[in-house]
Amino acid sequence: MDIRAIREGVFSSNSLKMIGAAAMLVDHVGLMFFPEITLLRILGRLAYPIFAFMIAEGCAHTGNRVRYFLRVFVLAAVCQIVYFLVDGSAYFSILVTFCCGIGMVYALQDMKRELFAGERPGYLGAVEFALTVVLVWLLNRRLTIDYGFWGCMVPVFASLFQGLEGAPDALRALDRKEVHVGMTGIGLVMLSWDLGGIQWWSLLALVLLMLYSGKRGKWRMKYFFYIFYPAHLAILQGIAWLCA
Repeated sequence: MDIRAIREGVFSSNSLKMIGAAAMLVDHVGLMFFPEITLLRILGRLAYPIFAFMIAEGCAHTGNRVRYFLRVFVLAAVCQIVYFLVDGSAYFSILVTFCCGIGMVYALQDMKRELFAGERPGYLGAVEFALTVVLVWLLNRRLTIDYGFWGCMVPVFASLFQGLEGAPDALRALDRKEVHVGMTGIGLVMLSWDLGGIQWWSLLALVLLMLYSGKRGKWRMKYFFYIFYPAHLAILQGIAWLCA
């Protein structure tokens, strides 16, 4: 494979999500069955950065923001109800983390449109974004949300220089993959600093994200990834019960 092909990207979004799904499966197998094998948890650190980056991509390219948010929100709500009924858990899953991230990314998009396209007075978008970030921070203070506040912020970092229509040329030049991945890296550093431990291994996912082609892939697998998260957890939990 030549250097040009690598720069253009070798992984579609579907390919990266499959890697993320495999890493998530390995992580949860390690958590539930082999907690003494640290390597499994380290490999699992690749999952969150990939899916957080793809949340940012989804927000940037969706044709219907409400529908995109509701798909994640409804699945998150169903999963939380199941978690509570099964073991009384008040721990909010990664899907809730992504809902928070999507809300902040949308507020960021509104702010950029106002600043650069003049759709509304510029301060309204800034106030909307600031209030949304504060709300997510307060939620994380009151609730136990997977990956915490900085986990919610990773898609925001990835989205910072996306969608800069109407902005000065110097800013618009930053709307490219390398910058988006770099900003994702800053978000991961903040997340890893907050959580510590093996979370620092999540930075390795940046190598994979640099090989992103910007293309979806040949197969339509959108709903597979929505189903995979609750399905693999249900199967692993079933195996755990059978082995108990």
